[in-house]
Amino acid sequence: MKHPTLLRRTGLGALALALVGGVAYLLLNAGPLAPTQVTVTTVREGQLSPSLFGIGTVEARRNWMVGPTVAGRVLNVRVDVGDSVKTGQLLAEMDPVDLDQRLTALDAALTRASSTQAAALAQVADATARRDLAATNVKRNQELAAQNFISPGALESRLQEKASADAALQAAQANLAGAGQDLVRQRAERAALAQQRSNVRLLAPADGIVTSRDAEAGSTVVAGQPVLRLIDPSSLWIRLRVDQGRSAGLVNGLKAGIVLRSQPRNVLPGHVARVELMADSVTEERIAQIGFDALPASAGANVSVGEMAEVTLQLPNTPSTLVVPNASVQRQQGQTGVWLLDGGKPAFAPVRLGTSSLNGQVQVIEGLKAGDTIVVYSQKALTSGARVKVVDALVKATGQDGTP
Repeated sequence: MKHPTLLRRTGLGALALALVGGVAYLLLNAGPLAPTQVTVTTVREGQLSPSLFGIGTVEARRNWMVGPTVAGRVLNVRVDVGDSVKTGQLLAEMDPVDLDQRLTALDAALTRASSTQAAALAQVADATARRDLAATNVKRNQELAAQNFISPGALESRLQEKASADAALQAAQANLAGAGQDLVRQRAERAALAQQRSNVRLLAPADGIVTSRDAEAGSTVVAGQPVLRLIDPSSLWIRLRVDQGRSAGLVNGLKAGIVLRSQPRNVLPGHVARVELMADSVTEERIAQIGFDALPASAGANVSVGEMAEVTLQLPNTPSTLVVPNASVQRQQGQTGVWLLDGGKPAFAPVRLGTSSLNGQVQVIEGLKAGDTIVVYSQKALTSGARVKVVDALVKATGQDGTP
């Protein structure tokens, strides 16, 4: 009777041991105590093709705001948005108000000033003749007085006539100078008024395209307020913003690839035309101007001012150096480094990094050597000496229907 009981107890013990072993196996391989799955790569030497990436907007390097120099009412506008204009072409006119009448009045004043100048000139000629006659009489009477043919009183009378003639000549010359100055003043006033009259005609300062019509006939505008806006379509470029922390190497002349939002499949060649000295301290960005190597055909129709653009700047290739995936770089206690597999256990290795490329590679200057095995991705946060399991991928690829 005792033999079956012993067998039953032995079987139950074996079953219990199997269950305990299964649970332990599950805990150590699939439960919370299971090793962390990681993907790894080998540190290798290679060259990086670093690039800078930024977002910008299309702008015109040369643009003009055409408007009056004094407040007034718009008389007419002769062009519309999208029209091409030539240098000196009449674009719009302001109401001249009383400028034409004032010009007529100044023309009459100029004629009068010319007549006054002519009269003053004649007075100078008359005074000169009288002075010459008085001088001749004085000389003659001085000779007669020397021979005692006339009295001293008669000579003094001639001398007084000479002095009066000199004074009259000086007055005539002063009148002539005043008439000349008045004529100069009238001409200057007339020229200034004519300039004001010409300013009511708004002319194109250069060849361009009208991009905005900001006022219509009958509108009242103040001095400096634009009536029309023009751009030079051949001067389009991109105002690019680049993160200051990634802007090392940003200099004039770098080659650029430009992708306009309206043409996402078309990469346009360009270059850095200018790097602005002033950066944006609020957004922490540097600003550069990117010029097109060649604008697309009918640039005015295919490229819109204000359009967003993505710009990739190609920096010079680095010399042969150690490179690692950017995804492998971690921060631990304020240090930048990677998880290095040493004897199958992860250990954090601080590194000093250099430049990086847009394809996810980063340069290692110090802290690793070629052939080291490092962790790229991990199932969870790692700690030094943790149990890990190297796998090809953390997540298995699935088909479109969700099956492996």
